[in-house]
Amino acid sequence: MDNKDTTHFGYKEVPVEEKASHVAGVFHSVSQRYDVMNDLMSMGVHRLWKRFTLNASGVRPGARVLDIAGGTGDLTLQFSEMVGESGQVVLADINASMLNVGRDRLTDKGAVGNIEYVQANAETLPFPDNSFDCITIAFGLRNVTDKDKALRSMYRVLKPGGQLLVLEFSKPAEWFSPVYDLYSFKLLPKIGKLVSNDEDSYRYLAESIRMHPDQESMKAMMIEAGFERCDYHNMTAGIVALHNGYKF
Repeated sequence: MDNKDTTHFGYKEVPVEEKASHVAGVFHSVSQRYDVMNDLMSMGVHRLWKRFTLNASGVRPGARVLDIAGGTGDLTLQFSEMVGESGQVVLADINASMLNVGRDRLTDKGAVGNIEYVQANAETLPFPDNSFDCITIAFGLRNVTDKDKALRSMYRVLKPGGQLLVLEFSKPAEWFSPVYDLYSFKLLPKIGKLVSNDEDSYRYLAESIRMHPDQESMKAMMIEAGFERCDYHNMTAGIVALHNGYKF
């Protein structure tokens, strides 16, 4: 089944209007153990991927940053320090459970002064045109139902001269694919069951990664949405790619 009325949820086809609720169920299930699982799944390397993203952002004091699908706030916390008291960071997530975990975590760390929390759908961002100097979405775009619509929404709220950074799982190098597949479909769900008692959610995450556009397709989508000077940087044999594009 493949038509405009359905979309993929992992390897399944579901009605378009139901995907968001399916994804919400996954992240509600994993929200409390999300950070622990990230460290286990990537053996801590996700921290290096995010550090590279922060360095690539060029964010300066006084900037306004939107962290879409910000979840538990890893990037938001660092951006909060980078923009300083004169700047602002908006942590946006469609999932209330993830947003609450992020708010609690950052509040516990004392990061409250320049952070705003907004429950929002990336496809219809509730912000005025030309609002942000930098927008990031880390490991969230693959869960969006209409990625093209979301990219256009991000373009709209980005200021002229601003940069979009999309950190996402992508297509690994051919030589690494067999090992990656074995890990993703055999080991990862078992880790999810052991740590979170939730094998199905982590099987979906592995499937969602395979269904996400590869590097060149993602670049083409960003160009189609209006972004310029689009490029990407592969990390860890292409398991992850950081895409960037500008609005002029």
